[in-house]
Amino acid sequence: MQYRRYYVEGGCYFFTVNLLQRDKTLLVDHIDLLRSSVRWVKKRYPFQIDAWVVMPDHMHAVWTLPEGDSDYSSRWCEIKKRFSKSLSNQEPRSDVRLRKGERGIWQRRFWEHTIRDADDFNRHIDYVHLNPIKHGLVTDLKDWPYSSYHRWLRHQKNAK
Repeated sequence: MQYRRYYVEGGCYFFTVNLLQRDKTLLVDHIDLLRSSVRWVKKRYPFQIDAWVVMPDHMHAVWTLPEGDSDYSSRWCEIKKRFSKSLSNQEPRSDVRLRKGERGIWQRRFWEHTIRDADDFNRHIDYVHLNPIKHGLVTDLKDWPYSSYHRWLRHQKNAK
């Protein structure tokens, strides 16, 4: 099966990235390792984080890439790889993953959507920020610590 992605230089994208085992809480249990991985990649391969939420078993993000750059796939590969390498190698792995030398942490692929316009952007920002409520983790967004909602809220207050 040929897997196709849509790449736009300088584009804005919405992503969903999942753990392989959706009943795990690795992302929030090791949030500092995830943040460190993102910082390392962002420093070497810049991108703007428009919104991000880390859930126990998946994350959503909206990124804008620099002009002339459309390579979000390499950025996600590096984030996932750096995070995985910082964890002990104790997760169960299938024979296929063992043969390929792969860890059993992440789903192989991620989902992306190219943001089309301002309304699409705003809908996806809201989706990212509302995800902890949607999944029943909190009733008030300010109570979920692993979200760019707090930064967005500060920006809204400063803009007034």
